[in-house]
Amino acid sequence: MTAQRLAPADAGEAADLVAFLARLIHWDKTAVVRLQGHGSALAVFGQPPFGGGVLAVRTVEIAAPVELDTTVSAGQLLEGIDEQGGLVSVPPAVTGKPWAGVLPPQGGWKRVAELAADDLRGAAAAAVREFRARSEELAPERRTRAGLDALADEIWSRQLGGSGLPLRAVHAAQALGFLRPVRAGVSSAAGGGEGAGAEPLALLAAGPWLRLRTPYGSIAVRRAGLGALSVAPV
Repeated sequence: MTAQRLAPADAGEAADLVAFLARLIHWDKTAVVRLQGHGSALAVFGQPPFGGGVLAVRTVEIAAPVELDTTVSAGQLLEGIDEQGGLVSVPPAVTGKPWAGVLPPQGGWKRVAELAADDLRGAAAAAVREFRARSEELAPERRTRAGLDALADEIWSRQLGGSGLPLRAVHAAQALGFLRPVRAGVSSAAGGGEGAGAEPLALLAAGPWLRLRTPYGSIAVRRAGLGALSVAPV
């Protein structure tokens, strides 16, 4: 069967998709992504390994209408991107991981706060510094994987101010490059199709979900039932 081929609207869209997939694979070589395409937008969902049910989404503007819903290997999708030719080859579907069946809603989002990218970058950096300092202070018998995971969970489960957004979501946004300075011409679709615009960033809510929307992508997390962090920050 011939692979479905998609054409991003411009070279910047393809480059940002490459960067997003490369960062996911850096953290998890076996990462999968769920692709949902409708009309001129392709939403690419992934789960960075920071625990707590954090999901990341990068929306790519497509030149021609698309109808697509499949889960694929992030690595194979990355290999199928021809930046010079401006085409994306969709690889065969794979068995989806549990998170791929529980995605945030497409609509019904309400803005609950505006956030400054500098503040978010500062919060993520401060948390990483605290983790490193406190982990170095642990006695050797407590500096185990379980001990480090418990420390990481304590730090990254904290809320950003009174927003309800856990710091692990901020860390995911930083690690995936969503908090970098906005370049000219970034499409508003990058943040999930609701007009991300320029900084400051927006915190949105829909049912049990919170969503940090940026010009480069969004981070979504459920406000209830957050689990333990399984990978310590580095």
